Amino acid sequence: MAEAEEQETGSLEESTDESEEEESEEEPKLKYERLSNGVTEILQKDAASCMTVHDKFLALGTHYGKVYLLDVQGNITQKFDISPVKINQISLDESGEHMGVCSEDGKVQVFGLYSGEEFHETFDCPIKIIAVHPHFVRSSCKQFVTGGKKLLLFERSWMSRWKSSVLHEGEGNIRSVKWRGHLIAWANNMGVKIFDITSKQRITNVPRDDISLRPDMYPCSLCWKDNVTLIIGWGTSVKICSVKERHASEMRDLPSRYVEIVSQFETEFYTSGLAPLCDQLVVLSYVKEVSEKTEREYCARPRLDIIQPLSETCEEISSDALTVRGFQENECRDYHLEYSEGESLFYIVSPRDVVVAKERDQDDHIDWLLEKKKYEVVLLLLQSIDTSEALMAAEISQKNIKRHKILDIGLAYINHLVEKGEYDIAARKCQKILGKNAALWEYEVYKFKEIGQLKAISPYLPRGDPVLKPLIYEMILHEFLESDYEGFATLIREWPGDLYNNSVIVQAVRDHLKKDSQNRTLLKTLAELYTYDKNYGNALEIYLTLRHKDVFQLIHKHNLFSSIKDKIVLLMDFDSEKAVDMLLDNEDKISITKVVEELEDRPELQHVYLHKLFKRDHHKGQRYHEKQISLYAEFDRPNLLPFLRDSIHCPLEKALEICQQRNFVAETVYLLSRMGNSRSALKMIMEELHDVDKAIEFAKEQDDGELWEDLILYSIDKPPFITGLLNNIGTHVDPILLIHRIKEGMEIPNLRDSLVKILQDYNLQILLREGCKKILVADSLSLLKKMHRTQMKGILVDEENICESCLSPILPSDAAKPFSAVVFHCRHMFHKECLPMTSMEWKPKTWSWK
Repeated sequence: MAEAEEQETGSLEESTDESEEEESEEEPKLKYERLSNGVTEILQKDAASCMTVHDKFLALGTHYGKVYLLDVQGNITQKFDISPVKINQISLDESGEHMGVCSEDGKVQVFGLYSGEEFHETFDCPIKIIAVHPHFVRSSCKQFVTGGKKLLLFERSWMSRWKSSVLHEGEGNIRSVKWRGHLIAWANNMGVKIFDITSKQRITNVPRDDISLRPDMYPCSLCWKDNVTLIIGWGTSVKICSVKERHASEMRDLPSRYVEIVSQFETEFYTSGLAPLCDQLVVLSYVKEVSEKTEREYCARPRLDIIQPLSETCEEISSDALTVRGFQENECRDYHLEYSEGESLFYIVSPRDVVVAKERDQDDHIDWLLEKKKYEVVLLLLQSIDTSEALMAAEISQKNIKRHKILDIGLAYINHLVEKGEYDIAARKCQKILGKNAALWEYEVYKFKEIGQLKAISPYLPRGDPVLKPLIYEMILHEFLESDYEGFATLIREWPGDLYNNSVIVQAVRDHLKKDSQNRTLLKTLAELYTYDKNYGNALEIYLTLRHKDVFQLIHKHNLFSSIKDKIVLLMDFDSEKAVDMLLDNEDKISITKVVEELEDRPELQHVYLHKLFKRDHHKGQRYHEKQISLYAEFDRPNLLPFLRDSIHCPLEKALEICQQRNFVAETVYLLSRMGNSRSALKMIMEELHDVDKAIEFAKEQDDGELWEDLILYSIDKPPFITGLLNNIGTHVDPILLIHRIKEGMEIPNLRDSLVKILQDYNLQILLREGCKKILVADSLSLLKKMHRTQMKGILVDEENICESCLSPILPSDAAKPFSAVVFHCRHMFHKECLPMTSMEWKPKTWSWK
């Protein structure tokens, strides 16, 4: 009956816990499971009293004096009968090869798991705690401590005998001890002490805060976070202590180390166990609550909290109420928290149950996301939140996911989006979710077809790796062809032509053109399809009919120059600039002669072609220069004169004839001057153009005295022309010649200004001559001085210089012997005796040494 009540209560509490989790929007940090298998068998007949965790195995002590070695799944690997009464403590060294056990009847055993027993002793009082040296496996570290009314240190001497020494006594039973490195921490009725095993000194005493609590009912929980950080939990108080080195100047008679409390805070419940988790703490709490009906205090489920310690307070990260068997009967001292540092596993030990807490992995995170019921049913699975979050979580660490398949989550998400009517988003997600799985792609396409949403998925279909069946692409193209010509054209442009059966789509387009033969979109698309099919002739014909800009790109890309020889006029009519550039760039494929022949009936286009040809190369089209004279005269007179100037193959007589016929004065003047008839050209300027400035400019260019004479004679009876000559003739002809020929009494406009300008020009010429003369004299003097300075400089004579006459070294081999040398400014050197001085008219530099 009691068991039935307990099961009912347990199920009630579990349902309460589940409802709390459902209401909570924050994801839990830990997950829980019972340690079963052998543990279940043990606890059906016995009760757990203590447990110690190693990375390789677990050691469980019971109330009936048994110690069981278990694997991490709870299977029994070894059993030891230690005592007929309760096992109080089990201690393992870091290697896991040696174990210490103490029991309520005073028995203490320390032995090797893989060797013979090393120590066995029975005391006259219960031994509550035992701790072996972390490095007990070493011969130099054969030490352990036990605690009852005294804290005893046992050490093995050099003769393999064990000797004991009292580390502490007189403050009640010692109920908790933790050994880390060289430091031993223990708790008695008064507080917590830390002992330095190397210096054999006690370095601190941390008194307990709430002395009203019975230490046997609410024992102290100790935990070393690292070699210098001790965490103390006692009652509702938690302290984090740091062991620090004392400065040499402060030591005196004090220990070399001291303890500083870096953080302390109060909790809501009584602490039953502590464990570190990175920079956070895991706290096992014993909870008592008051019943609302009976107003009696009862034992509630224990809690496992993750907290973030601060200097004087703490922040709760997560809090879970645990359903352990028989929690209604347990006291604070019945719970223990053990942990495995390497794997972040936390073991909650109670007399009738062992629960393992683990950090949640990616699978657990995805489970939580899928269980939050944020949208309607996804397939036939659980209702969940936006599965894209679960998918993203799965992608973060695919290697750590064991229970979930990302593909299944993704497919559920696609279905959910489709059911919500978000077709475009669903289609876009297919790219990431379906990846390179062609079969799934085809399956999804047919699903979109069933709901009439083929257009939605079309932009995201794979086009390379993988490639779907041609029928899939053809099905979508037919869908667009029936309702959306522009969309159909877009797909044809974007999709490679080898994705579908081109002839099937061509025939479908032709059928539609029968209904709408002038539809430009369909015609252009048909041309693209012909291009994919390498039917370039038909494609080119459509492009030219449509006057489409892609026609030139098509010709270049597929080298269709042989197909356009009879379509040159069409190309020129479409875009003469591009057509001419293309024809000239590919002259080796379509000759100049062929182009000119094709354009014979269109002289305006022929001119455009020949003009560009001439601009590129003045000599390539020389055989057509005579023809070009008429073409320029007819269609492009502004470029006729530049052509006549630049062409050396143009027949001048023919050009002169055409220009005279058309009365092109400027061109006729140029041709007359080029043919040597400058006087006729000048006469034409004067008589036809009546432009004295141009006539003067022409005379200046020719620089012929006879032309100036003709110009003066023609202008002598024309006052405006005389004014122009007076203003411009001064620098080329003596103005007196013109002034003497002016008739008496002739009225000349602005004569005074013209005469003043002549005088100013004359004065300017004089000033320029004088300035040039001064500059010349100054430069000559400067160069003369420079030459003089250069000639006055010394010239280096060393052993490498030779006499230009006798070809022997200038300097004698005997430095004490006198000699004379002559050195010229040109760096030629002679011995004085080798150079006849009588015939010299210059004075070279001469050196004599004695």
